[in-house]
Amino acid sequence: MDITKQNTQAPPPPPTPRTSAGAHKRSNRGATRAGDRIFLGLSRGSGIFLLVIMAAIAVFLTIRAVSAISGDHGNFLTTFEWNTNLTPPVFGIAVLAFGTIVSSIIAMALAVPVAVGIALFLTHYAPRKLSGPIAYVIDLLAAVPSIVYGLWGALVLVPHMQGLFGWLNKYFGWTGIFSWQGGAPRSLLTVGVLLAIMILPIITNVSREVFRQAPQMHQEAALALGATRWEVIRMSVLPFGRSGVISASMLGLGRALGETMAVATVLSPTFDIQASILDPGGGTFAQNIASKFGEATDSGRDALIASGLVLFVITLLVNGAARVIIARRKEYSGANA
Repeated sequence: MDITKQNTQAPPPPPTPRTSAGAHKRSNRGATRAGDRIFLGLSRGSGIFLLVIMAAIAVFLTIRAVSAISGDHGNFLTTFEWNTNLTPPVFGIAVLAFGTIVSSIIAMALAVPVAVGIALFLTHYAPRKLSGPIAYVIDLLAAVPSIVYGLWGALVLVPHMQGLFGWLNKYFGWTGIFSWQGGAPRSLLTVGVLLAIMILPIITNVSREVFRQAPQMHQEAALALGATRWEVIRMSVLPFGRSGVISASMLGLGRALGETMAVATVLSPTFDIQASILDPGGGTFAQNIASKFGEATDSGRDALIASGLVLFVITLLVNGAARVIIARRKEYSGANA
């Protein structure tokens, strides 16, 4: 009976590991180390300082913009004119907003697919001896100054766009968007192509680094199941790098929205909105500020600052929208892979 009772009794629970008092003190001491406190303070101070700078910029732009808009005898949002030397001044941002948005959309539509394709080629198709030099050249393109792109666009790109404009007018001119009346192709489409070339290295470099971090185990598992290389990219690499591609696109869009000298060199600015993106004319916020700031009076500079405030708000809205999109795709972020 004693043997039966001993066999039916449950075994005692294993002893719970106990942390020594010395180890506990070492953990607390490591969390409150002087270096950690300094680093925490510097990080927190840097974040607060950045917010203060952003708030100071917004306050400055708002004060000067309110001063200019209060003296505007036109509608600031809908007036198709910019004449701050009149008494009273008349100016509006309708043409500038249209040109900025249209040229940026064209640039993104051209640059993002090409940049993603180049990044995938460098990370999953090109041999290492070839991918290295190509990546180096792309890095160099990102360092080219804007004025160099502008001079190249005015001297090389604009003359060679006539053939493309003629082809678009011949086959798609019936849409009205691609109709061309002749003349120098200094239009929003040319600006969009130039901006696409300028933002291509930024989007490519960031996308390439994101694709390189795709989990190798996922790719090997897909290959083991019989997937082709494209299927591996579509099922494993692209979902993982989606948030990174969005972030890269927003970086490129930020440069496209604020590009100044290249646009001013290529575009023939006029304060009217053309139905066709091939006809000369239009303008952007940054180009208008750069071309008119030097000769503007005090009230004219306030008006230009008011247009800069609108560009500032547009940039914040674009970045906020990107953050919302990325937040909805947390399952694809590298931290959660």
